[in-house]
Amino acid sequence: MSGARPLSADEERRLVDAARKARENASAPYSGFRVGAALLAEDGTIFGGCNVESASYGLTVCGERTAVFKAISEGTRKFRAVAVVTDADPPAAPCGACRQVLWDQCRDIDVVLATPARVVSRMRLATLLPLPFEFEGPK
Repeated sequence: MSGARPLSADEERRLVDAARKARENASAPYSGFRVGAALLAEDGTIFGGCNVESASYGLTVCGERTAVFKAISEGTRKFRAVAVVTDADPPAAPCGACRQVLWDQCRDIDVVLATPARVVSRMRLATLLPLPFEFEGPK
């Protein structure tokens, strides 16, 4: 599900720019914590997503999952990387639920964490989720 080919500088720039732009659309009236994410597909398509909060916090959807769900709903199934942009410095990493969904749909992709001003870190998803839950399902 994921490509092992490293991101080029241009791909990383485009991906982080898309996450920054997605962050501008975040709806975070309760926490004020705006998150933008962008998912890079194998074919070079980028899917952006932002967090959308609900007064019933459990119904809130994170930016990373929004990007994944958009990509899957458009028929894309192969991914190379995700970028996450937050106001925090250092930037916040994806939450546990997002890590699991990213693993389920993307496997061990590159993860780029950035602020609105700069890229702070790069890693593989396995670094953030070293023992993922995996279920093969019925055969």
